[in-house]
Amino acid sequence: MNAVNDGITIALSKGRIFEETLPLLAAAGIVPDENPERSRKLIIGTNRPDVRVVIVRASDTPTYVQYGAADLGIAGKDVLIEHSGTGLYQPLDLGIAKCRMSVAAPVGFDYARAVKSGARLRIATKYLNTAREHFAAKGVHVDLIKLYGSMELAPLVGLADAIVDLVSTGGTLRANNLVEVEEIMPISSRLVVNQAALKMKREILQPVIDAFAGAIG
Repeated sequence: MNAVNDGITIALSKGRIFEETLPLLAAAGIVPDENPERSRKLIIGTNRPDVRVVIVRASDTPTYVQYGAADLGIAGKDVLIEHSGTGLYQPLDLGIAKCRMSVAAPVGFDYARAVKSGARLRIATKYLNTAREHFAAKGVHVDLIKLYGSMELAPLVGLADAIVDLVSTGGTLRANNLVEVEEIMPISSRLVVNQAALKMKREILQPVIDAFAGAIG
């Protein structure tokens, strides 16, 4: 699939990012025809005949934009770090879908002492690049275990000493007897733009980018 030659294709993921993007789209005069939570469609039209939205997994958004299947998209900083951001222009931090990337461990596990003593830690995460860079910068030796979900289970069954994951309210951690022991970085979602599209479609893309910038102040 290629982005519409004379129009704009926007890659979005369901859930929080889609909902928090709606006011930004409205500021650009774009209103999706349907809510993806109530529709099975993966390509959604808008009130503008030259703009469509494609619904993708959050982790796939940078790939769709990088290869030109979408002209622009919205992706979390966590996803962009793992993707490396190659071939993407990132003009705006939209300040939406805020959370934080953190290290969490079981209640009672002395994480600070383990780090200080030079212990080799087993860390479960799907954010391998982020975790690797974080612990390398601290001089902590870790074995990284890649999981795709239910990260909180890993320390509970002895698979890992701690996890690296996104934390919003901390409710899931508390429910599983885990505690946040270190914040790695704040996370929010960013606008990403295909570099070739920005050159070829600047007349129609730039007003959208400017409208987003104005909407976030």
